[in-house]
Amino acid sequence: MIELEGVPELIDPVMVAAFEGWNDAGDAASTAVAHLDREWKGEVFAALDAEDYYDFQVNRPTVWMDGGVRKITWPTTRLSVVRVGGEKPRDLVLVRGIEPSMRWRSFCNELLGFAHELGVELVVILGALLGDTPHTRPVPISGTTSDSDLARRMDLEETKYEGPTGIVGVLQEACTHAGVPAVSLWAAVPHYVSQPPNPKATLALLNRLEDLIDVRIPLGELPEDARAWQVGVDQLAAEDSEVAEYVQTLEEARDTAELPEASGEAIAREFERYLRRRDGGSGPAGSGGHATADGSDSSSYLRDGPGGRTKPPKPPRPETDADDRAGTDDEDSSED
Repeated sequence: MIELEGVPELIDPVMVAAFEGWNDAGDAASTAVAHLDREWKGEVFAALDAEDYYDFQVNRPTVWMDGGVRKITWPTTRLSVVRVGGEKPRDLVLVRGIEPSMRWRSFCNELLGFAHELGVELVVILGALLGDTPHTRPVPISGTTSDSDLARRMDLEETKYEGPTGIVGVLQEACTHAGVPAVSLWAAVPHYVSQPPNPKATLALLNRLEDLIDVRIPLGELPEDARAWQVGVDQLAAEDSEVAEYVQTLEEARDTAELPEASGEAIAREFERYLRRRDGGSGPAGSGGHATADGSDSSSYLRDGPGGRTKPPKPPRPETDADDRAGTDDEDSSED
């Protein structure tokens, strides 16, 4: 039985979750939830028992000093609650942790127990994967769900992905089977510059979340950090002619594939976000690779590694990239 003493009755609560590890390329998703927690001063009210879900040889505890006393922080998943003010206040239940090493079904059931007790109306799970996307273009965000009615109502893709998945995909399906509306938002991170942080991908996830749950999210320094990140990657790419050529090929493929998306609907969405902001006032990762568009692990880098600079693979031809990207959208839903 879950007892939530000290947690007030919540207003239209939405649970927003992200997990470090395979589902979190560039730490984009976990950083987004950390940003929400920091900006709205979230109060932690629960933490899952680390002994139940984590292999401490994979995700090791850390030792730190507190006034001369040694203390240990165990890897776990914590829940906090924040209240978003405004004309229509609502509460967010933030879930942030590391992808568990074991007992995934029990892990999901425990989170769903909290969701039930708190009256959560929607679960939004954030993720990020590595993809063939240029860092110079807007970050692709895929919004997916297993619920056909929810897909129509919220303008999302109904996932058709089959293949390897992570805790994001398992939690989304657990929500579906429990009758809890659930959505996954996936950011595609350039595979050739996958080191964290990636503030541009984090910013894109928060913008999409803002549209989805109809709240204004204070962005702080994220827009400036995203611009600085892109300038830095531009400079690194310019140092290697092969990488620069590869990025240009990705740009051409992306522009060709997404030409129809330069539509009135996309423009209207950006304009609505601008109006909302104008009128609204102020307001450690697990080991291994990350999810990719084909469900495999990957850990390609732009910078030099121990064995020298990693060269990017030859990208798909522009005329076939549209089909490849369609597959990525379905996968994004999977990596849920």
